[in-house]
Amino acid sequence: MKMRVYAGSERYTTRRDDRVTHHSLAFGKHYDPDNVSFGALVAHDDHRLSWGAGFADHAHADVELVTWVLRGQLVHTDSLGNRSLLPAGTVQVQSAGSGIRHAEFADTSSEPTRFVQSWLTPDEPGEPPSRFVASGLAGPGLVAVAGEGAEVPVGTAGATLWVGTLDPGSSHPVPPSPRHHLFVARGTVRVRTPISVEPVTLASGDALRTVEESGDDAFEQLEILAATEAVVLLWTLP
Repeated sequence: MKMRVYAGSERYTTRRDDRVTHHSLAFGKHYDPDNVSFGALVAHDDHRLSWGAGFADHAHADVELVTWVLRGQLVHTDSLGNRSLLPAGTVQVQSAGSGIRHAEFADTSSEPTRFVQSWLTPDEPGEPPSRFVASGLAGPGLVAVAGEGAEVPVGTAGATLWVGTLDPGSSHPVPPSPRHHLFVARGTVRVRTPISVEPVTLASGDALRTVEESGDDAFEQLEILAATEAVVLLWTLP
């Protein structure tokens, strides 16, 4: 297994007066040829929006947009005629397919809105656009909220988003997969791996990526240990 830790402090950052986005993968003007994708994952953005801030109507095609709302409430509109309020604990999958336009804004409440949005390459380009939403799926423990084995589908076979709401001192085996992208949204965790003597410590904003090497089954031995109350987002990827 190959493994690498990405410190939250080293993420690329886009700042505006009313919003901040931390990018785990190269995005827009933040070009890094060594970090443009991780398997099917092509963007992993941690958005924090002030009151009423967000992203005006814009277009997408042939990308799976997977949104998990961590805090506050997100207002979503799109060219399919949808208008939805997405509160914390909601997952939305927008399969852009042949083309769609959408907008995302923080609800007009006093609490700032935070959401993580991942972009994945779909298996089949040019499909009709679609959208799926579900709430009330998270924790305790690691729960599959979108993708293979979850209620909400993603158009990338073998990709699953797991959300972990972890109690201090709890341990959680990581689902086996050729690739893992583990992101700590809140708190501190330690990850026990077969290639490190001591568990790897990850704090809020940090990420751990692992890749199975040919003929290697050691990825099955990963385990998350919650050092504090924590929230993690885990992608298992083909």
